Amino acid sequence: TGAISSLQRQMEIQESELRRIRSEKEVLQKQLRERELQLQAMSDKYCSMTEEQKREEIVVMMEEENRNLHQILNEQESQLAEQSKLIGELQVTINQMRAELVNTRLHLLEEKQAQKEIQNQADVLQHKALQTRVALEQITCKFERYRNKIIQATFSVEGSQEPPGELTDNEVLEAMQKIINERTEFQQMLKNKGSK
Repeated sequence: TGAISSLQRQMEIQESELRRIRSEKEVLQKQLRERELQLQAMSDKYCSMTEEQKREEIVVMMEEENRNLHQILNEQESQLAEQSKLIGELQVTINQMRAELVNTRLHLLEEKQAQKEIQNQADVLQHKALQTRVALEQITCKFERYRNKIIQATFSVEGSQEPPGELTDNEVLEAMQKIINERTEFQQMLKNKGSK
């Protein structure tokens, strides 16, 4: 946004400069027209003089005026050439700045779109993380119930002692394996004796 504002300010400055130069050009052209009117007025003035005076005065005045007009014309042509060149350069600069402004806006639009996609992905991941947490809590709860059932089944057997404290998973498995082994041996004994 800052880059766009900066480009817009530069464009406004360049366009203001272009307007100022065009205004100066109009002033110079107006001055040239005024000179031409002055020359016409002088011409009219000399019409009332005698022929000889007219010729002499006209020749002198016209030579002087021609020199002045040529000098003014040369200066104005030079200024107009410089201003035309500057106008062309300013126009090129304004076009470049407009192109940069369009590119900057396009870039910002692409970044906004990318940010939106990233936010959507983040929302999806957050939702999946929540689902995973809920599933993990359910599994943990089921595991704890299953573990408690194993402990209860293992230590409710006749002759088994209550555990002294909190049991580790390995201790629970060892106790369960011991009961399974004992029951297997007992079953084998019964088979050997022929009992059902």
